Amino acid sequence: MSTTTLERATPATGPVPGAPSRGARFLLLLAVFVCAACGLVYELALTALGSYLIGNSVLQTSVVISVMVFAMGIGSVAAKPLQRRAVGAFALVEVLLALVGGLSVLLLYVSFAWLRIYMPTMVVVSFAVGLLIGAEIPLLMTLLQRIRRQEAGSAVADMFAFDYVGALVGGLGFPLLLLPAFGQLKGALVVGAVNAVAGVVVVLWIFRRETRRFVRIALLTAMAAVLAVLGTVYALADDIEVTARQQLYRDPIIHAETTPYQDIVVTQSTAFTGEPDTRLFLNGDLQFSSVDEYRYHEALVHPALAGKHSSVLVLGGGDALAVREVLRYDDVDKVTLVDLDPAMTRLARTFGPLRELNDHALLDPRVTVVNADAFNWLRDATGRYDAVLIDFPDPDTAALAKLYSVEFYHLLGRVLNPGSRVVVQGGSPFFAPKSYWSIAATVGKAGYTTTEYQVDVPSFGNWGYILAVRGDGGTAPPLRLAGDAPPLRFLDRAVLEAATVFPVDRRPQDVRASTLMDPAVLEYTRHEWQNY
Repeated sequence: MSTTTLERATPATGPVPGAPSRGARFLLLLAVFVCAACGLVYELALTALGSYLIGNSVLQTSVVISVMVFAMGIGSVAAKPLQRRAVGAFALVEVLLALVGGLSVLLLYVSFAWLRIYMPTMVVVSFAVGLLIGAEIPLLMTLLQRIRRQEAGSAVADMFAFDYVGALVGGLGFPLLLLPAFGQLKGALVVGAVNAVAGVVVVLWIFRRETRRFVRIALLTAMAAVLAVLGTVYALADDIEVTARQQLYRDPIIHAETTPYQDIVVTQSTAFTGEPDTRLFLNGDLQFSSVDEYRYHEALVHPALAGKHSSVLVLGGGDALAVREVLRYDDVDKVTLVDLDPAMTRLARTFGPLRELNDHALLDPRVTVVNADAFNWLRDATGRYDAVLIDFPDPDTAALAKLYSVEFYHLLGRVLNPGSRVVVQGGSPFFAPKSYWSIAATVGKAGYTTTEYQVDVPSFGNWGYILAVRGDGGTAPPLRLAGDAPPLRFLDRAVLEAATVFPVDRRPQDVRASTLMDPAVLEYTRHEWQNY
């Protein structure tokens, strides 16, 4: 019976003859709630995976949302001819959505790891998911009208109320429940299974008297097949993830985990020196190699500790390798390490290869670990420090770019003692000169005087730092070592003297300072590193 026929045969305030009871209306709206939550989780899973694998979270989010919304419009139009068979059509749409959405993360990860194709696959998967989500709306409206006659405005209000609340639950459940409990791959599979059951069983139960037996059997069989596929993939998910992840790294992986903040991978192999080469990767980007990390960390830490260093603040550097260097000074009384990800600092404290490399630094009673966003932590910080080491990853996302902004360095001034020395890792002056000099310009614009220097770290290539003091009358801080500096493997006075000399083609450039409203360093970083 069509909707038009129902309208003619039924009073505006009464139930449709032969239709399900009024109680079924709430059950159907509950299905709307669950399906909306599942749909938003698919969207969030796609954007989060893109941020982990590719970076550039703003672009990933924009592409996923715009493609999905566009596809939803097409799906809504495409579903119009299906309204006459709304029960079977809706159940079939949910079966397909559960399959595509549940496998979406796996498809993208496998495509990225083995085929080295991501963006085209993401567009196709986003379009398919959006198309099926869009088809839900007209079909659900038809089903609601078949349960109980309502004015169109009232029916739309009820449906979208449950839809939006479901989206809220899905949006909060993804980072707070699904990611910590299941991870991205398994989380999408679990959501797909819930989607299939809610979309098929509930609707077929409500309309069981109106649906032919063979249609019910066919749809339930299709649902069972999808659940079997999702369940099989779930059982194999760990092996699939390990195999796919290994395709992305040259050396054997000895630890891997995905946290709400990042993807952490540790590899280990026998280096050309015959010593074990332990490497840490965050979201696919190399953070250090144990063969030469001492070069990087000596250059980062010891020039900043050439002045007073009783109290030291380390921002970033959750691997605790910078903290290790700080603790080599006997007169250091207090070290505060602020790192966003508790999984990273836990790994530095408990994971054997990393713990040995940082010399058990986080077990030292002088060290306090704070897991917080450094920007927000600085807004409420009350302590004062003699030296600050800033060891964040390169600013290739919006979240990291704010940690390289004028506003961030202004906040930093609140925790500095008079004469405190600050050092910032600034990326590569060779591979990304605009990014490097933009960071230097940003520190200067925030009221610091700076000394720029660079060293060679074989794993990274040429790498640069900015040494700064706040409001020192325009006098650049001298690049030197403390009189009580411990014996170093790489750094000495001659190396530091040479470190301030930049070749002609890598000297200061005409670049913009970076602010929260104009994250210039993000633009420079993305452009300069895209071919490496």
